Amino acid sequence: MKWAFVLGFLGFATSFGAHIVAVNLPFYAEKVGIGLTMIGLLIAVYDFAEIVAKPVFGGLADKKGMKKALYLGIIIFVFASLLYPFVPPKFLIVVRFLQGLGGASLSAVSLAMVGTLYKDNKGKAFGIYNAIKGLGYVVSPVIGGAIVMKSDFSGIFYACAGIGVIALLLAFTLPADKQKMTGAFDDDDDDFSYKSLFGVFKNKTLMPWFLVIVINMFFVGILFGFLPVRIHNLGYNAFNTGLLLSATTISYLVVQPVAGWLADKFDQVLLLRLGMLLSVLSTAAIPFVTGPLLVITCIVSGIGIGIVWTNTDTLVSSLAKENEMGATMGAAGSFKELGDMIGPLLMGAISQALGLKWGFVICSLLGFIALLITIIIANKKKAVS
Repeated sequence: MKWAFVLGFLGFATSFGAHIVAVNLPFYAEKVGIGLTMIGLLIAVYDFAEIVAKPVFGGLADKKGMKKALYLGIIIFVFASLLYPFVPPKFLIVVRFLQGLGGASLSAVSLAMVGTLYKDNKGKAFGIYNAIKGLGYVVSPVIGGAIVMKSDFSGIFYACAGIGVIALLLAFTLPADKQKMTGAFDDDDDDFSYKSLFGVFKNKTLMPWFLVIVINMFFVGILFGFLPVRIHNLGYNAFNTGLLLSATTISYLVVQPVAGWLADKFDQVLLLRLGMLLSVLSTAAIPFVTGPLLVITCIVSGIGIGIVWTNTDTLVSSLAKENEMGATMGAAGSFKELGDMIGPLLMGAISQALGLKWGFVICSLLGFIALLITIIIANKKKAVS
């Protein structure tokens, strides 16, 4: 399982880079003078870049080799991170987009390599991978909060660049790609353009699980994007905000290996529905609780997200064709980022118009409706078969 740990750190780099910035945006907003809608946009632009780039990097990995795709993405990520301290603060949205492009390779290709390297015990491998990647969500709020308190907002981008350099060094140690890439990309570059990027999105077998991914990441975007706003409104300083967010993500981290083991042993569909229900109920409760109850509520939300995350990774990887693993996991990554992008945008718009409390409640209700839709679709497919 050593490669699962190495690949997990590559995933860690992008989760660290995404969330060390996102959780500190309320302090950036105070300095620059922006509202909740703009906070949502700054969170979403990273996700939008990943939506666009993940299938491209996934298809590139299938065609040219996974390690080459990783190297390119890491270089873009490090460059973007080093750019922010030398440009005006208003250009943060551009920097975040470039970071998202680099992060797309780190996330999509490392995930595809897990699916390729592990034929058996996929759930266990993905559980380890997601646990290591999840450390980025745990440590980034604390590190970011400490940097903002001791230095300034731009300091967190130096931390991102440093993590990117370590990821590049670890990528050098990964197993070499196969000498000949087989399958859909043997003919010409047109196959790369159309079959890899669009063919996977039309796969009817995969689409129900892509929908589940969107729903789960919808809640991730809300939790990590606007839970910091809720905590900030309660009067917590940057460091204490980071501690509470880390407690939330520790639950997500700890449940990943367990969820991976369960994915290999039990009914994955039932586990997915249970995790989604936990996310719906806990997210709706966030604006109504404080103190220890708020901590417990956030932990439950993290558990629900973690259960769904590992089980969907395992399912999609198992259904992917071997010669389309990069494209398939890249497409899955795009759907993850779609949900992660929609969550903050919708939450920001509703909260700006009606208040933060209604933002949490309405978005939770929409998530519950989406859960019911997936159940109806699954039942219809059973009836047809």
